[in-house]
Amino acid sequence: MLELSGIRAGYGRTEVIHGVDLEVPADGVAAVMGHNGAGKTTLLRAAVGLVKTSRGTIRFDGADITSLRPSARVRRGLAYVPQGQQSFGHLTTAENLQVVADGRKRGPVLIDEMLDLFPALRDLLDRRAGLLSGGQRQQLAIARALITEPRMLILDEPTEGIQPSVVAEIENTITELTGRGGLGVLLVEQHIGFALQSAQRYYVLESGRITSSGSGGHEAEATVREAMTI
Repeated sequence: MLELSGIRAGYGRTEVIHGVDLEVPADGVAAVMGHNGAGKTTLLRAAVGLVKTSRGTIRFDGADITSLRPSARVRRGLAYVPQGQQSFGHLTTAENLQVVADGRKRGPVLIDEMLDLFPALRDLLDRRAGLLSGGQRQQLAIARALITEPRMLILDEPTEGIQPSVVAEIENTITELTGRGGLGVLLVEQHIGFALQSAQRYYVLESGRITSSGSGGHEAEATVREAMTI
């Protein structure tokens, strides 16, 4: 569904991504792993249009979206959850969800669906997002993105700094959503076990280049760990 071909991108004259090829399945997960500074976040930001590409092509559902603005990519079905459990800290959990749901025909239904996916948020609807734990804020951030009814969800380090129980909940949610069909996930993750358990395809990024790729699953863990130590 999402295909990056020969992508080169960076900031000003500094190129960070050097000719990356990557594919995300329509109803599955592709995981990108690598050490800090490998260019993972830059790659995601290029996919959603927040970083301009200097070369290469980005296709979504077969259409070339390389030159589209981020807002146009969102309208086509991309949703991006940046690193850092981002939300409107001064708004309540309910208000954070409502801001995204406003203007959508299925807004109330979508909020209910998100609370079913992340039941811990039901007891936190009146609490300001800035007072939530890291894991709770991450669940809220993913729920907000899903309210836009995307066909491609892009997640940047969703397990960073959160407790293991919430990591398991997020993994289960990703598996459930992709299992329903109609949603692909591009996942950047340093937690190798989590990434490979969720993914049908993995990519190891090092200094802006793909150095290893293959099928996901725990059987690939040794190969990925070896690739990341080179």
